Amino acid sequence: MKLQPDRIQTLAVTGYGEGWIAVNGEKFSHSIVLSSLGLKREWNCTDPNLLSEADFAELSEMGVEMIIYGSGDKLCFPRPEWLKALFTKGIGVESMDTRAACRTYNILAAEGRKVAAALLVQPQPKTSESGL
Repeated sequence: MKLQPDRIQTLAVTGYGEGWIAVNGEKFSHSIVLSSLGLKREWNCTDPNLLSEADFAELSEMGVEMIIYGSGDKLCFPRPEWLKALFTKGIGVESMDTRAACRTYNILAAEGRKVAAALLVQPQPKTSESGL
């Protein structure tokens, strides 16, 4: 018996790696917010230590019941005061590294939940090609 649909009927993370995320096959090298309601936009954040209350407050207007926060390469919890706007509206927040957040978002979106993912993509160090 099949318990999961063959395809997610909304935006899905279809791949990820160091310095990038793919959504429905489109590759992004910057942080992104996406939702099971069809929203996809850039999130102007690259460092979890430089986030602010305003970065999370904008997520409170998405019309979802839960935000999955992907904090980059390592798990980094947001400060509780940053989440005030979300908690005031009854929006749950789960924090995890970005790779785990991608997988969790896909599962919840496939279940038909009203969920969004705020995914930090951290720039990768440039390598020297001088041949030295």
